[in-house]
Amino acid sequence: MPPSSSKGVIGEKKPVGDESSWEQPLEELKAQQHLIRAPNLNDPGYIRQKANNKLWVRERIAALLDPDSFDEVGSITGRPLLNDKGDLDSFVPANSVTGWGRVQGRKVFVTADDFSVRGGHADGGIGMKAPHGETLALRAKVPLIRLLDGSSGGGSVATYLTMGATYIPGLAGLGRSMDAMGAVPVASALLGPVVGLAAAKAAISHFSVMVKNLSQLFAAGPPVVKQATFEDLSKEALGGWEIHATNGTVDNVAISELDAFLQIRAFLSYLPSSIFHSPPIFPSSDPQTRREEELVRIIPRRRARPYDIRKLIRLVVDVDGNPYAEVSSFFEIGATWGRCMVTGFARLSGRPIGVLTSDCMVNGGSIDAFGSQKTAKFVTLCNHFGLPILNLVDQPGFAIGTLAERMATIRHGASAMASLYQATTPFYTVVIRRAFGVAGGAFADPDDGTGTRVAWPSGDWGSLPLEGGIEAAYKRQLDATSSPEERDKLMNELLGKFEDVRSPLKTAHKFGIEEIIDPRDTRPLACEWVAHVYEHILPQLSVLKQNIYGVDGRPTPGRGYKL
Repeated sequence: MPPSSSKGVIGEKKPVGDESSWEQPLEELKAQQHLIRAPNLNDPGYIRQKANNKLWVRERIAALLDPDSFDEVGSITGRPLLNDKGDLDSFVPANSVTGWGRVQGRKVFVTADDFSVRGGHADGGIGMKAPHGETLALRAKVPLIRLLDGSSGGGSVATYLTMGATYIPGLAGLGRSMDAMGAVPVASALLGPVVGLAAAKAAISHFSVMVKNLSQLFAAGPPVVKQATFEDLSKEALGGWEIHATNGTVDNVAISELDAFLQIRAFLSYLPSSIFHSPPIFPSSDPQTRREEELVRIIPRRRARPYDIRKLIRLVVDVDGNPYAEVSSFFEIGATWGRCMVTGFARLSGRPIGVLTSDCMVNGGSIDAFGSQKTAKFVTLCNHFGLPILNLVDQPGFAIGTLAERMATIRHGASAMASLYQATTPFYTVVIRRAFGVAGGAFADPDDGTGTRVAWPSGDWGSLPLEGGIEAAYKRQLDATSSPEERDKLMNELLGKFEDVRSPLKTAHKFGIEEIIDPRDTRPLACEWVAHVYEHILPQLSVLKQNIYGVDGRPTPGRGYKL
């Protein structure tokens, strides 16, 4: 926050009066708080903030939290400046504002950078104020929200002159950030240039959102990059949203600061306050028995044709219950990266769930390296906070080809499979179309046969997609044909022989799939499943977590993270 100044009544000393009263020090406290909380319109830092179309730090907190719910911690942390008479003349606050607040009535803790004070750098900070706030959130078992704008207590060479020496860099409480991740939801909004330590904090979050054309993220800013690599780049070219929202460093993109705050509020609405509680349930007006006729025809009969997976999701999940979007309770996470996979939160009968599926319009739905990373991160998030997962499977397999191999697709794919296998949160798996190869098997049977699994009559599965598999299995006969026309004829004959056995009903005859359902029954069945999970399974998992995790979210020595 910018240095503030005030003359007259606020800066004057009060008569001592009743020496048995503490009114005088209270007046001094109020005077300092007034200076800190009222913006100095003439301060260069404040002027720069507004010139860049950015909200001031306290405007941000007010927009994020429920009205009048902010209870500040460290309200007069900073440096009071006195005039020649010893009266309070102005105040240089710390560049971090911290405190308690509420989001949709639930208690949270906020740490907010004030870029108008020393550009958010360490020499404008005071001790361990921001890390202390993260410790408070951890101890209180409440969500932590970071508003990042600057380095968030990271380094500045100007500090060397103040200290009279250089120093071995510390992490300014970054370990507390790691601890917080283990126990409470952590959400970060990137609201300006986010550099160094702040960039690490953004990555060490369960959810991060950056504002289009306002925020950037990088390990070091353009001046340092130019000195080191001779690249002369703008902040946007170095670390704008088009870079980090497409490589997975941040999850979502907002069109404004207010939009970023709405997304954080929506994200937290699906999660419990800590890993020791169940996710919050909200009343829903959407009938559990709703059957959508469109579901019976949404998957094309021609297998090569695409369809809109997000529309399919909206037809199944609650139509209400998302404060961010009125159309559906589906809140997508990571829409701009790993786009072959679709992940997000939704509700069934008011109960929060994770939604995991693929998008057949991107790479045909085959899972690549980024999609694998996205899957692993999302499944781990749901598992950690006890969200059951609605798993809609249309997985043709791992991406193939030279680019896929160079991107180490199978290595990242193994991490995705490990996250699926290690998860203890319940899955409701619906094979809506394809399940081929190793990837198809991992998604179609994520919990080794212990979860609930059904299929639609559009199901199509096997070790290989039929067309490519025939090419491989009958290559010699196909290559021996006398002409392309003869080759096509033989291929069609072979496809005809296999067409009958590829029916999912044949698989059901052998109990290779437990049940084939009418797609219109998906919502009623999933709602019944999730009600049972919330009533009978999640409470047991919560007890296990209390036995395995310590009060700070770390696993008890010798027990590990697997529940």
